[in-house]
Amino acid sequence: MESIAVIFWSGTGNTATMAQEVVAGTGGQAKLINVTDTNADEAAAYDKLALGCPSMGDEVLEEDEMEPFFTALEGKISGKKVVLFGSYDWGDGQWMRDWAERTKKAGAILAADPLIVNLSPDADGKAKCRELGKALADA
Repeated sequence: MESIAVIFWSGTGNTATMAQEVVAGTGGQAKLINVTDTNADEAAAYDKLALGCPSMGDEVLEEDEMEPFFTALEGKISGKKVVLFGSYDWGDGQWMRDWAERTKKAGAILAADPLIVNLSPDADGKAKCRELGKALADA
């Protein structure tokens, strides 16, 4: 069985809720990891990755934890199957489009379209998170 990690950063708990639902969608195969509790080398040891971060500031990744983590990870994900997710309050998802482009340029394979949810995920948002986890597990 391939190893899966769901690695996330959450400021308000919305992206953490999404991360828990992504894990559920994998059928419990994935390990849930807060980005503060790992590093790029540990993350790269997994076969598949789900990465979650809300939109911050001017539609960017969180700058103190997730951005440095992902910058270090970029050189280690070529050929890996990856999904991206996160919550937002305003804007149109530019941070996610930028993140997806960076992920593809790093050589990773996006196993599903990135998922963004406005604020806290409702029942539909949670279902979409579970679908994202299933897509990754099945990829």
